[in-house]
Amino acid sequence: MTTDTTTTTTTARTAPARALRRLGAGGPVYALLVILLAALAITDAGFFEPDSFLAFVKRAAPLVILAAGQYLVIVSGGFDLSVGAVVTAGVVAGAELYGSYPEAPWLLVTVGLVMAGAVVGVANGLITTRLGVPSFITTLGMMLILEGAVFYWTGGSPQGVLPASFREFGRGSAGGWLPWAVPACVVVGAAAVWLMRSDFGRTLLATGDNDRAAHLAGVRVPRVRTLAFVLSGAAAALAAVLIAGFSGVSAQAGRGLEFEAITAVVLGGVLLGGGRGSVVAAMAGAFSLQALFTLLNLQGVSGALESTVQGVIVIAAVGLGATGRPGLSRLRRHRSQPSGGTTS
Repeated sequence: MTTDTTTTTTTARTAPARALRRLGAGGPVYALLVILLAALAITDAGFFEPDSFLAFVKRAAPLVILAAGQYLVIVSGGFDLSVGAVVTAGVVAGAELYGSYPEAPWLLVTVGLVMAGAVVGVANGLITTRLGVPSFITTLGMMLILEGAVFYWTGGSPQGVLPASFREFGRGSAGGWLPWAVPACVVVGAAAVWLMRSDFGRTLLATGDNDRAAHLAGVRVPRVRTLAFVLSGAAAALAAVLIAGFSGVSAQAGRGLEFEAITAVVLGGVLLGGGRGSVVAAMAGAFSLQALFTLLNLQGVSGALESTVQGVIVIAAVGLGATGRPGLSRLRRHRSQPSGGTTS
């Protein structure tokens, strides 16, 4: 009897621990998301009404998709600063294309834009892995190239009108009630989870953790990292289709989204430098960031503070992540020792 009681008590105590382990480093962002949604419900009594809540998900969807793509690059040990420019270029290219070919099928245009985003990812990946240019510099340069090309192409004022068939994906609903952005998020999320549970996901994490060890273990590091950039570019182009749908044509459509995506990823507990993190937590970080912005807006806080909030989140998240890295901890202990190198 005593043994059975002890076993039951031990099981009861370890159950929460197992649940926390399953949440992993993403546990805090899930808790934050719940808190923010509760605060929104208190601030706006109608927030959880179906139409209102689905509208919130529709606004968050592009950032969620961008965060999923950005996660793949960051967890492999890189950055992708070009995704915002890919969004802008995708919106403008779609409008210009329809200006010349107004009868073009929306599905064909969407597939073309996604493929073009993937091509940008190929360029980013090859320059980073084959030429040895740091991903931060590579994608920053690509961002400037795309922004300059869009400005030169449009003169700062994009022409063309996106037809209703193309905009349906971003602002329309399936069955008259479910925004297309919702199943888009579900499909992207499911694909990302499946990908990270596959052999590719494991090699991606191994590459971000220690690319030299991964190479010695037989991982084709350049190929893995390039594919991460390709998927990030394709995700950015898909986000462009959603944004074009509900926001229309603008030469500023994607400005700042690259930093929002990075903020969402680090908010989700993903380690900058690679090797650790959950794609579901990264997507939850995007929802949390959108919920925070919505709450600030409902409270009448200036939208200009959004950048300040993002900066605080990035610094805090990276700082907290750094304190848990063994290498940094050993370095701190080494630096704290006397010059003789021994302690009593």
